[in-house]
Amino acid sequence: MKTYRSYWLWLFVAVPSLSLGQDPDLAQVKERELESVREQISDLKKSMDRRASDRDRISVELQAAEVSISEKRINLKDIERQRQFSERKKVEIDARLAKQEEALALESKMLASQVRAAYTSGRQERIRLLLNQNDPERLGRLMAYYRYFHEFRGRNIAAISEIIADLADLQQQAAAEQSRIAGLLRARYAELTELNSAQEDRQRLLVVLKSKITEEGSEVKRLAAQEQDLSRLITELNRILSDYPISSEEPFSRLKGRLTWPVAGRLSHDFGQPRAGGDMKWNGVVISAPRGREVRAVYHGRVVFADWLAGMGLLVIVDHGEGFMTLYGYNETTLKIAGDWVAPGDVIATVGESGGQPQPALYFELRQGAKPINPGRWFSRRPNAG
Repeated sequence: MKTYRSYWLWLFVAVPSLSLGQDPDLAQVKERELESVREQISDLKKSMDRRASDRDRISVELQAAEVSISEKRINLKDIERQRQFSERKKVEIDARLAKQEEALALESKMLASQVRAAYTSGRQERIRLLLNQNDPERLGRLMAYYRYFHEFRGRNIAAISEIIADLADLQQQAAAEQSRIAGLLRARYAELTELNSAQEDRQRLLVVLKSKITEEGSEVKRLAAQEQDLSRLITELNRILSDYPISSEEPFSRLKGRLTWPVAGRLSHDFGQPRAGGDMKWNGVVISAPRGREVRAVYHGRVVFADWLAGMGLLVIVDHGEGFMTLYGYNETTLKIAGDWVAPGDVIATVGESGGQPQPALYFELRQGAKPINPGRWFSRRPNAG
């Protein structure tokens, strides 16, 4: 199984350009600082993976299966995009072929007509006209006619030759596109086969995990450990990023009650509601939505994490400045990498069921510092299926 690309390694790769007159030593210092940030986040993620592995190997295998599923779905979408492009191109080529074939038929018909006329007039007609001196005017007119006739036939033949060459080129292009489409269909079949295998692995792991939780009665313990991991991640990210503040035209703190939810759907779990039999509470909201629906950033910010985390699945975290972060979990795919800047409405992920969720949904959380806050008070209306 492929190793998932650690997108978070690319945090803050956009180093300010070295302008004329700027101290090159200062640029080197900034680059070393940014490299230090990348290394710290890399070490943090490795440490969290080791802790999850120590707790239970099922989470590690689940991560591998769900990351593989995400990669396959991204690959399938790319293959489908390429296939549609090739199909459209093939249709355009076929239309040009049909047009050129019509032109060839017309030119060939005209040439055949000229050949018949020349044959009917006889090969000796021009010689007889030259020997006949009785009507010079008629002779001049007929000679001009023969000259025009000859030139037209030459152009006709040249046009036919050009059309034939163009047809040969178009036929090669059509064959190439047809071959490309066939290759894409084979690639699609291979990706679907691997996707089905990864989905079967995931389903098997979920059965094992559910059985283990039932036998050990460890659901609360597992959720508490996952919540502790998330809190640690947020705390460490805040510490690491403290020297790289976010600035926007309008501070995030002034947007209370004006934001738009990241996805349309049905609110299935609300902030503060009991969880795991009442022993815990939800720190965010869960919005049920169709798998694959686009998840959008709620405001300007910088992606600081885009990877798999136990309990959250494929998770995207956006830093909005002033200590505010938004979290988008359970995703099917993540479409941004750490270090990317986003604007309100930018698509950052698609709804999924990663993290071992039974149904497609988006987990959305708003934090100020390390503290979860009620996101409902920050949005203009509650999420709905519209």
